[in-house]
Amino acid sequence: MMASEADIPHVEIKNLGCSRAGRKIFENIGFSLRSGSLLIIEGRNGSGKTSLLRILAGLLKNDAGDIILSGPDFSESNVENFHFIGHKEGLKAALTVSETLKFWQILLGKGKASIPDALEIVGLSHVSLLPCSYLSAGQRRRLILARLLVSHRPIWLLDEPMTALDTSAKTMFENIVTEHLSEGGIVVIATHEPISIPHQTLSLGSLS
Repeated sequence: MMASEADIPHVEIKNLGCSRAGRKIFENIGFSLRSGSLLIIEGRNGSGKTSLLRILAGLLKNDAGDIILSGPDFSESNVENFHFIGHKEGLKAALTVSETLKFWQILLGKGKASIPDALEIVGLSHVSLLPCSYLSAGQRRRLILARLLVSHRPIWLLDEPMTALDTSAKTMFENIVTEHLSEGGIVVIATHEPISIPHQTLSLGSLS
């Protein structure tokens, strides 16, 4: 059942600025994302794409500006509103694929998909009992994407999520994103890969 827009947080960014190691990365960044919105962040390496995602997720402090969430169904803690997926998978080598998803469910809460259903969607059912140490790079990335399904967060922040994915897996990823958007979710993706889903674009340029 599609969620009503009133039940999903709206994100408004005003005059956001970020510096690292004394160097200004970006400044005066602003955008507004409502229910069902997809934003693609573009920019060369060092332009601040990852830093912007980490600021939104509450993992990095901004120098200036405001992050405003509105709507009745959101937590005061950004951690409980956002799924952040970065470059590092953070997988425990000894845990099996299913155990890994179970751990995330316990930590983050249950989402709409069961663990078997999520593994079927991302094409990992056949390796559900394998330790993560046996997974290929593409399989590890698919497992990380399954976290989006087994634990609910209305806003997804994804940093190069299609890294190591083959063509069929990229299509799978786009289908997952499209469904989340259709249910009123919000997605922000930093990527160099083309995406066929209708979206807004934010271009970051490294400041000198």
